[in-house]
Parts: sequence; structure tokens; C-alpha cells
Amino acid sequence: MNVMIFGCGYSGSAIAKAFQAEGAHVSGTVRSPQKALDLVAQDIKAFIFDGSPFSEELLAELLEVTHLVQSIPPGRDGDPLLPLLSGCLPALCPKLEWIGYLSTVGVYGDHGGDWVTEETPGSPIQGRSIERVDTEQAWEAEGKTADVPVAVLRLSGIYGPGRNAFVNLAQGKARRIIKKDQVFNRIRVEDIGGATLFLGGQAIGGIYNITDDEPAPPQDVIAEAARLMGVAPPPEQDFETADMTPMARSFYGANKRVSNEKIKAAGFRLRFPDYRMSIAQLWSEECWRG
Repeated sequence: MNVMIFGCGYSGSAIAKAFQAEGAHVSGTVRSPQKALDLVAQDIKAFIFDGSPFSEELLAELLEVTHLVQSIPPGRDGDPLLPLLSGCLPALCPKLEWIGYLSTVGVYGDHGGDWVTEETPGSPIQGRSIERVDTEQAWEAEGKTADVPVAVLRLSGIYGPGRNAFVNLAQGKARRIIKKDQVFNRIRVEDIGGATLFLGGQAIGGIYNITDDEPAPPQDVIAEAARLMGVAPPPEQDFETADMTPMARSFYGANKRVSNEKIKAAGFRLRFPDYRMSIAQLWSEECWRG
């Protein structure tokens, strides 16, 4: 396998590691030379891409790509990659076997705490999630035109080494915001890598929720991490009166439980199915700092 990851950041690096473990050659794009050096240190062939036309070097790499992962979120002008590939994907990537598009469970919007599946109609309530729905459909159409399977991976809240409740507690940034009946799903970054490899390795297309088994109140995760650290949890704050940025407050506007039954029925098994065992592993193996 020859894998190209557009937007090879936190999740992209985990995806790269999963494919590398299977012997794949992995390339990735970043926006700066310093980040390119970070990729090289992970044995990932690095390219600079900021939405401008492809460099000659990147064009040459695309000729060998068998698996393409798009991890760059849409901006004000939509997906930065699609305009450069649309209508010419077979010519640019003649060996392409599979496309993975990283999306978000934010496309479901608010369901009052009820369960949602991949069959639940999207009803996003935030602009960034509305853009995701449009981009999902555009990638599916592009794949159909090129006769390449496209998997849309709808990700829950991402955490893992370097990004977790322990880090927030250590930095004094953790907050226990209490909103009645509010729950969120989460996903360990390593399981994003594993799920992408699972789908890409078999060239499976379709929409899949990539999420843990246990939607839970956010304050419970903070409390459990504080217990493991042996520190006092931050005080509870009522959502209605808490001082929050508009962005932070907007996340609480969508309350739902996201099912992962579809990808599990396909045969995928999570390494970290719930937050309790996941953060216990981060703490016991001392890898929470990243």
C-alpha cells in the first residue's frame, strides 16, 4: 500500500502509524516546513500543501498512491483538495484503490440525547458541520465518478496521548461544566488509525461512525482523571451561568448518543471502547503527556 494523508496532523499521524505497522509506505502533507520535519521524524514522506496547486514533487507522488486519506477540514471556500482533483482523479492517481474522508458526528446535530446511526438524517446546527455534510457528498460523488470506493469516517471527540483530561488538569484548564442530561461520545486517536486501516485495507466504502461504546457526561471524564491523578477535581459550574466562549458553548448545543454498531458488525474491534479503561491506560503506562 502507498498511502497519502492530506492534513497529516494529530489524527493523520495515528493513521500513518497504523498503516506503517502493515508495511505501507506513507506520505503526508502539512502547511509548514517545521511540521514537515515532524513528519520526517515519524518516517512519513512530507510535502507542503496549503490549498495551492500541487507541486511537481507532490504530483509525482500521487501517481503511486493507492490509498488517499483527506483529513483537512473544509474552510470558507469548501474543501481545499476537491477542486484540484475533481474530474481528473484517475489521471492524477491512476493506482488509487480507496479514499477515506475524515468527517465528524457533528453532522447529526442535536437529538436530545437519543441514539443516532449512520442512517439518521443529518441535521447539523453549526456552520462547520453543515459544510461537512456538503463535503461528504462531494467526495462520495467524486469517488463514484472515478469508480473508487469512498469511506466517510464520522469521528467523535478525539483524544489520546498529549490531548486528554490529564493534560487539561495539569495545565489548570480542566472544567466541570454541568448541563442536565448532556452526553458526548469520544474516540481514542489510535482507534481512528485502526478504523482507517480496517476500512482502507479492505477497500470498504460507505459512512461509518468512528466512536466509542459509551457516551457519557463530560464532567465524569474529568472527575475520573482527577481521581487517577490523586488531585481534587475542579468545581462544578452550571452551564447556564458558566463563562464560556461561543465556540465552547456551541458544542453543548448537540446532545446525542452515537452508535458504532455498523463498523463493529463489519468486524472492527476498538482497542479503547470506553473512557474509563482508556484513561486508565494513559495513566498507568505514563503516555498521557504524548
